[in-house]
Amino acid sequence: MEEDELLEVNRYLETKNAQEILKWSADKFGDKVVFANSFGAEDVVIVDMLSKIVPKTRIITLDTGRLPEETYTLMDRIKARYGMETKVYFPDKEAVEDLVNRKGMCSFRESLDNRKECCRIRKIGPLKRALSGFSAWITGLRKGQSVTRVGATVVEQDSFFENMIKINPLIDWSMEDTWNYIRQNEVPYNELHDQGYPSIGCEPCTREVKKGNDPRSGRWWWEAPECKECGLHEAKLHSDA
Repeated sequence: MEEDELLEVNRYLETKNAQEILKWSADKFGDKVVFANSFGAEDVVIVDMLSKIVPKTRIITLDTGRLPEETYTLMDRIKARYGMETKVYFPDKEAVEDLVNRKGMCSFRESLDNRKECCRIRKIGPLKRALSGFSAWITGLRKGQSVTRVGATVVEQDSFFENMIKINPLIDWSMEDTWNYIRQNEVPYNELHDQGYPSIGCEPCTREVKKGNDPRSGRWWWEAPECKECGLHEAKLHSDA
């Protein structure tokens, strides 16, 4: 999209609810839009919405090889509940072997560069393959999730992934909005959420968050808040749209 079109689309969609944004996405991009599902609270909300609006939407997910058991269990529960297929993408085996053999199993805790290298191999590489052939991708991004996401908009030009269109239907939702939807619609969710894990990623990089602390503080807890992105959702050129 050109800059003017992007601005116009965001003005139009800022008055729409999440379901209407998903319907717009399907009408606009057809089978060229895909939902990247990480099975977080926001993502299971989107699965439930898609099942009622456009159930044929393509869904992909990334298995980094280090996810908690509870996340794998949820994957099967979601499939059983909705019958929607999710294509799983794995990191390149040789790249993972090379990283571990060169730097060990937990090099990601030694420096920000090391952690981003691990995320690049285990997440960004597989996602680039997963998004190949699509024109737009849907995410469960919310502004309130972290300081790195406050400038995000409903629709963005994602320059990192070959200028794809990135659609964030829950961008203005609060955590309360998310959990109200889950409870009202009896949506399956990760059991770790009930154990003090508001944000869940790879098992070695996620820990319990004490009541009252920032929900994102359990992710990469050894890093500064402004660094807590894996590369999938870095600040984009059109964050002021």
